[in-house]
Amino acid sequence: MRKSPKINLYVALIHYPVVNKNGQIIASAVTNLDLHDIARAAKTYGVKKYYIITPIDDQKKLVKKITAHWTHGVGAEFNPLRREALELITVRSSLEEVLDEMGQRELKKIRLVVTSAKKNQNSLSYSDFRDMLNIKNDNQYILLFGTAWGLAKEVIEKADYVLEPISGNTPYNHLSVRSAAAIIMDRLLGNHGLSS
Repeated sequence: MRKSPKINLYVALIHYPVVNKNGQIIASAVTNLDLHDIARAAKTYGVKKYYIITPIDDQKKLVKKITAHWTHGVGAEFNPLRREALELITVRSSLEEVLDEMGQRELKKIRLVVTSAKKNQNSLSYSDFRDMLNIKNDNQYILLFGTAWGLAKEVIEKADYVLEPISGNTPYNHLSVRSAAAIIMDRLLGNHGLSS
Protein backbone atom coordinates (compact mmCIF):
# COMPACT_ATOMS: atom_id res chain seq x y z
CA MET A 1 0.00 0.00 0.00
CA ARG A 2 1.30 3.43 -0.97
CA LYS A 3 2.10 5.78 1.93
CA SER A 4 0.08 9.02 2.03
CA PRO A 5 2.21 12.11 1.35
CA LYS A 6 2.42 14.92 3.91
CA ILE A 7 0.81 17.84 2.11
CA ASN A 8 0.55 21.25 3.79
CA LEU A 9 -2.63 22.14 1.89
CA TYR A 10 -6.22 22.65 3.01
CA VAL A 11 -9.17 23.26 0.68
CA ALA A 12 -12.28 25.36 1.34
CA LEU A 13 -15.46 25.65 -0.71
CA ILE A 14 -17.04 29.01 0.04
CA HIS A 15 -20.80 29.52 -0.22
CA TYR A 16 -20.70 33.01 1.32
CA PRO A 17 -19.62 35.59 0.37
CA VAL A 18 -19.84 34.77 -3.34
CA VAL A 19 -21.37 36.68 -6.24
CA ASN A 20 -24.22 35.97 -8.63
CA LYS A 21 -24.11 36.67 -12.37
CA ASN A 22 -25.01 40.32 -11.69
CA GLY A 23 -22.09 40.75 -9.30
CA GLN A 24 -24.28 40.92 -6.18
CA ILE A 25 -23.05 39.23 -3.01
CA ILE A 26 -25.12 36.16 -2.15
CA ALA A 27 -25.04 32.93 -0.17
CA SER A 28 -25.22 29.93 -2.51
CA ALA A 29 -26.70 26.53 -1.75
CA VAL A 30 -24.63 23.51 -0.77
CA THR A 31 -24.81 20.66 -3.29
CA ASN A 32 -24.42 16.97 -2.59
CA LEU A 33 -22.15 16.45 -5.63
CA ASP A 34 -19.69 19.13 -4.49
CA LEU A 35 -19.42 17.48 -1.08
CA HIS A 36 -18.72 14.01 -2.48
CA ASP A 37 -16.62 14.81 -5.52
CA ILE A 38 -14.30 17.41 -4.00
CA ALA A 39 -13.84 15.26 -0.88
CA ARG A 40 -12.86 12.29 -3.06
CA ALA A 41 -10.36 14.42 -5.01
CA ALA A 42 -8.98 15.89 -1.78
CA LYS A 43 -8.48 12.40 -0.32
CA THR A 44 -6.85 11.17 -3.53
CA TYR A 45 -4.29 14.00 -3.51
CA GLY A 46 -3.55 14.08 0.24
CA VAL A 47 -5.25 17.36 1.21
CA LYS A 48 -5.39 17.76 5.01
CA LYS A 49 -8.99 18.93 5.37
CA TYR A 50 -11.91 20.06 3.17
CA TYR A 51 -13.89 22.94 4.66
CA ILE A 52 -17.42 23.85 3.62
CA ILE A 53 -18.11 27.48 4.50
CA THR A 54 -21.71 28.64 4.90
CA PRO A 55 -23.37 30.82 7.54
CA ILE A 56 -26.83 29.31 6.89
CA ASP A 57 -27.91 26.92 9.64
CA ASP A 58 -30.11 24.74 7.39
CA GLN A 59 -27.21 24.30 4.97
CA LYS A 60 -24.82 23.39 7.81
CA LYS A 61 -27.33 20.80 9.03
CA LEU A 62 -27.58 19.38 5.51
CA VAL A 63 -23.79 19.00 5.25
CA LYS A 64 -23.67 17.29 8.66
CA LYS A 65 -26.55 14.96 7.73
CA ILE A 66 -24.94 13.91 4.45
CA THR A 67 -21.48 13.41 5.95
CA ALA A 68 -22.86 11.55 9.00
CA HIS A 69 -24.63 9.06 6.71
CA TRP A 70 -21.35 8.22 4.97
CA THR A 71 -19.03 8.43 8.00
CA HIS A 72 -21.13 6.91 10.81
CA GLY A 73 -24.33 5.56 9.28
CA VAL A 74 -25.25 2.75 6.93
CA GLY A 75 -23.20 4.40 4.19
CA ALA A 76 -20.00 4.00 6.23
CA GLU A 77 -20.41 0.21 6.25
CA PHE A 78 -21.63 0.05 2.67
CA ASN A 79 -18.78 2.13 1.23
CA PRO A 80 -15.71 2.52 3.49
CA LEU A 81 -13.79 4.30 0.72
CA ARG A 82 -16.44 7.01 0.57
CA ARG A 83 -16.26 7.26 4.36
CA GLU A 84 -12.52 7.97 4.20
CA ALA A 85 -13.09 10.83 1.78
CA LEU A 86 -16.05 12.42 3.56
CA GLU A 87 -14.22 12.31 6.89
CA LEU A 88 -12.15 15.20 5.49
CA ILE A 89 -15.22 17.48 5.50
CA THR A 90 -15.73 20.08 8.22
CA VAL A 91 -18.45 22.73 7.98
CA ARG A 92 -17.82 26.22 9.36
CA SER A 93 -19.74 29.51 9.32
CA SER A 94 -17.02 31.77 7.90
CA LEU A 95 -13.51 31.90 6.51
CA GLU A 96 -12.44 33.70 9.70
CA GLU A 97 -13.63 30.75 11.77
CA VAL A 98 -11.61 28.39 9.58
CA LEU A 99 -8.46 30.52 9.87
CA ASP A 100 -8.84 30.75 13.66
CA GLU A 101 -9.17 26.95 13.84
CA MET A 102 -6.14 26.41 11.60
CA GLY A 103 -4.11 28.91 13.62
CA GLN A 104 -4.88 27.09 16.86
CA ARG A 105 -4.00 23.70 15.36
CA GLU A 106 -0.94 24.65 13.30
CA LEU A 107 2.11 26.64 14.33
CA LYS A 108 2.87 27.51 10.75
CA LYS A 109 1.84 30.71 8.96
CA ILE A 110 -1.39 30.42 6.96
CA ARG A 111 -1.31 31.59 3.34
CA LEU A 112 -4.57 32.15 1.46
CA VAL A 113 -4.67 31.19 -2.22
CA VAL A 114 -7.85 32.02 -4.12
CA THR A 115 -9.07 30.59 -7.40
CA SER A 116 -10.79 32.54 -10.14
CA ALA A 117 -11.90 31.95 -13.72
CA LYS A 118 -10.75 35.51 -14.49
CA LYS A 119 -7.20 36.42 -15.44
CA ASN A 120 -5.24 38.39 -12.87
CA GLN A 121 -2.14 40.40 -13.71
CA ASN A 122 -0.12 38.93 -10.84
CA SER A 123 -1.47 35.37 -10.91
CA LEU A 124 0.45 32.60 -9.19
CA SER A 125 1.34 29.87 -11.68
CA TYR A 126 0.61 26.21 -10.99
CA SER A 127 4.31 25.35 -11.20
CA ASP A 128 5.27 28.05 -8.68
CA PHE A 129 2.52 26.98 -6.28
CA ARG A 130 3.51 23.34 -6.68
CA ASP A 131 7.09 24.29 -5.78
CA MET A 132 5.87 26.21 -2.73
CA LEU A 133 3.93 23.16 -1.54
CA ASN A 134 7.00 20.95 -1.95
CA ILE A 135 9.38 23.22 -0.03
CA LYS A 136 9.79 22.51 3.67
CA ASN A 137 8.79 25.89 5.11
CA ASP A 138 6.74 27.44 7.88
CA ASN A 139 3.63 27.91 5.76
CA GLN A 140 0.26 26.19 5.61
CA TYR A 141 -1.78 26.91 2.49
CA ILE A 142 -5.55 27.05 2.17
CA LEU A 143 -6.93 26.96 -1.37
CA LEU A 144 -10.29 28.77 -1.65
CA PHE A 145 -12.89 27.84 -4.24
CA GLY A 146 -16.00 29.93 -4.83
CA THR A 147 -19.46 28.70 -5.72
CA ALA A 148 -22.09 30.52 -7.84
CA TRP A 149 -20.19 33.03 -10.04
CA GLY A 150 -17.08 33.15 -7.88
CA LEU A 151 -15.63 34.57 -4.71
CA ALA A 152 -16.62 38.04 -3.53
CA LYS A 153 -14.05 40.82 -3.93
CA GLU A 154 -13.59 41.01 -0.15
CA VAL A 155 -12.32 37.41 -0.09
CA ILE A 156 -9.99 37.93 -3.05
CA GLU A 157 -8.53 41.05 -1.42
CA LYS A 158 -7.59 39.04 1.70
CA ALA A 159 -5.62 36.52 -0.36
CA ASP A 160 -1.87 36.20 -0.41
CA TYR A 161 -2.07 34.78 -3.93
CA VAL A 162 -4.53 34.47 -6.81
CA LEU A 163 -3.99 31.21 -8.69
CA GLU A 164 -3.96 31.45 -12.47
CA PRO A 165 -7.24 30.37 -14.11
CA ILE A 166 -7.73 27.05 -15.86
CA SER A 167 -7.51 27.52 -19.62
CA GLY A 168 -9.05 25.11 -22.07
CA ASN A 169 -8.55 25.17 -25.82
CA THR A 170 -11.84 27.00 -26.53
CA PRO A 171 -13.23 30.37 -25.42
CA TYR A 172 -15.78 28.56 -23.21
CA ASN A 173 -14.81 29.03 -19.56
CA HIS A 174 -17.51 27.83 -17.18
CA LEU A 175 -16.37 24.68 -15.39
CA SER A 176 -18.27 23.34 -12.40
CA VAL A 177 -16.39 23.99 -9.16
CA ARG A 178 -15.94 20.26 -8.58
CA SER A 179 -14.34 19.83 -12.02
CA ALA A 180 -12.09 22.85 -11.46
CA ALA A 181 -11.09 21.59 -8.00
CA ALA A 182 -10.10 18.18 -9.37
CA ILE A 183 -8.08 19.69 -12.23
CA ILE A 184 -6.29 22.11 -9.90
CA MET A 185 -5.48 19.47 -7.29
CA ASP A 186 -4.07 17.24 -10.01
CA ARG A 187 -1.92 20.05 -11.39
CA LEU A 188 -0.59 20.90 -7.93
CA LEU A 189 -0.31 17.48 -6.32
CA GLY A 190 -0.53 14.88 -9.08
CA ASN A 191 2.31 12.43 -9.68
CA HIS A 192 2.38 12.98 -13.48
CA GLY A 193 4.66 10.04 -14.14
CA LEU A 194 7.22 11.07 -11.51
CA SER A 195 8.58 8.36 -9.28
CA SER A 196 6.97 8.10 -5.83
